[in-house]
Amino acid sequence: MKSRFQQAIQEKQFLITAEITPPKGGDPSRMLEVAAILQGKVHAVNITDGSRAVLRMSSLAASVLLLQQGIEPICQITCRDRNSIALQADLMGAYALGIRNILALTGDPVKAGDHPQARSVFELESVRLLKMIANLNKGLDSQENALPDAPLKLLAGAAVDPQCGSWSGLQSRFERKIEAGAQFFQSQLITDFDKLEKFMTQIAVGCDRPILAGIFLLKSAKNALFINRCVPGVNIPESIIQRLDKATDPLDEGINIAAEQIKLAKDLAQGVHLMAVKREELIPEILNRAGITDQIISQNTNTAH
Repeated sequence: MKSRFQQAIQEKQFLITAEITPPKGGDPSRMLEVAAILQGKVHAVNITDGSRAVLRMSSLAASVLLLQQGIEPICQITCRDRNSIALQADLMGAYALGIRNILALTGDPVKAGDHPQARSVFELESVRLLKMIANLNKGLDSQENALPDAPLKLLAGAAVDPQCGSWSGLQSRFERKIEAGAQFFQSQLITDFDKLEKFMTQIAVGCDRPILAGIFLLKSAKNALFINRCVPGVNIPESIIQRLDKATDPLDEGINIAAEQIKLAKDLAQGVHLMAVKREELIPEILNRAGITDQIISQNTNTAH
């Protein structure tokens, strides 16, 4: 059975995904409450895997909890904390538990997080992880040995940064990810839509893989300045910072900005990936202001288990 997300890709729908962080502890209730609000509004919900190298619940476990509630997850898997044996073991386990969508990531450096003394692994990076998933889907492990207990059928995606400073580097890495088996792409947060258009028309054109533009909810001018200072490769324009600074209600203005960006992205990309850190419950309102009021995802579509 195809996942809802995979079916939407094949039907060339305008794709909508949203990102949620797992809990920092053993109680998943808030994560599940937020995910329930997004149900029917998005095609799938991304579960981050140690984003910014900050300790949180396993993305695999959190994804299974969502699946149990009828919410389709995209399980992020990073190379930072696992060697090739552990990565393959987790991918097999994820598939057995009903997870079908994987976002393959290299992972943020440990020193950026809350356990800077921890040891990184990084035996692989995202391109090699994509190749590993492609092998598992063929019924082979990373050593080209046959899997005696059946191949996997995972839909593998990858990240892309259309605002990358190196155009040749961006093109090379994008092409390598396609060759390695990436079936969809979710971008880093987009602030320069001219660069997104250039990427879509000069690099991604003809790739036949959906590109989802990253849209980030800015909550205030202070939040925007923090992102400019702490997130590599992101440059939120001064005009947006001024809008937030002058607004009577900065959060409401941030919702307006995100909605405007979705409208811009809709003319350029095949979908949007929404990031509203700690305010994920506002995503339906962002979509509503963007005019995406008829984007109701059928909960009756069969999901693979």
